[in-house]
Formats: sequence, C-alpha cells, structure tokens
Amino acid sequence: MTELSLDTILVVDDHRDARESMQALLCREGYAVVTATNGSEALRILYAGLRPCLIPMDLMMPVMNGFEFREKQLRDADLARIPFIAYSAVVDVARDAQHLRADAFLDKPADSQRVLSVVRQVCPR
Repeated sequence: MTELSLDTILVVDDHRDARESMQALLCREGYAVVTATNGSEALRILYAGLRPCLIPMDLMMPVMNGFEFREKQLRDADLARIPFIAYSAVVDVARDAQHLRADAFLDKPADSQRVLSVVRQVCPR
C-alpha cells in the first residue's frame, strides 16, 4: 500500500475553466495539483501510482462520470482510502455525495473559501 501524498490533489473535471480555476486556487495554497478530464483518465493516473491526499471530482462528465469512477475506486482497497469530494452543478450533490460515501461535497460553481475550507478539513497537512 502506497502512502498518500499530503500535498498532492487530483482534480477531475471535464470543463477546462473549472479545472484550471480549482488548480490555480489550490496551487496558491501550496498544494501540488494533478488534473484529469474524466474518471477514466483519473483511474489511469492512480493505477500509475499517484496517491493524492484528495480527489475532488465533478460528477457529470463524459467517458466516465464521477459515479462510475467512485464505484471503481471503492472496489479497490488501496484507492478506496483516498478521500473523495463530489461536486456538481446538475445533480443534488448533497444527496448523491451520501450515496457515494463521499468525504464532502460542493455545489458548482463553488465559492473559493468554501473549497479551501473543505479541502483543509479532508486533507489536513
């Protein structure tokens, strides 16, 4: 079992502006940020060995959405221990986050202070 990196976050969102905005916000806070455009790409990154302290993920994406990703993540004991934050502008994210056993949830677009508050709770350094 590989150790989680306490300063690396894997941001997954198919919308470039949202992904880059979250990346910039987290980088300003001193986190290293790796990005992916969908759940399938995120799994490839994780299977290659990355163990971030957190995965904030949009739930509604093409190729592999956040629901499909989370199902696969929870089936892998090593990946299941990585905290997961669900966010969406389309679905009832509070309800779905509970169903997904997410560590936290955010409505999209999320206020930057709320994002940082949730990240600090889930991924304290």
